[in-house]
Amino acid sequence: QVAIKHINIRREDEVVLLNEIRFITGNKSPNIVNYLDSYMVDEELLIVMEFLAGGSLADVVKEMWFEEGQIAAV
Repeated sequence: QVAIKHINIRREDEVVLLNEIRFITGNKSPNIVNYLDSYMVDEELLIVMEFLAGGSLADVVKEMWFEEGQIAAV
């Protein structure tokens, strides 16, 4: 299974997009979701990553309360 992140390139700064791709392609770790590939389709950048069953970090942060030490670890 994979996860596909859809990014509308008209709404995002080019530098932000390039930095995100550089970060995810340059960091291989068992603690970070791994980048698999990316594609341009019309005005969307599709970033294909390994699937994380627990949801995105943003989803977890919205639903959970974290102590300061836990936030530092994340």
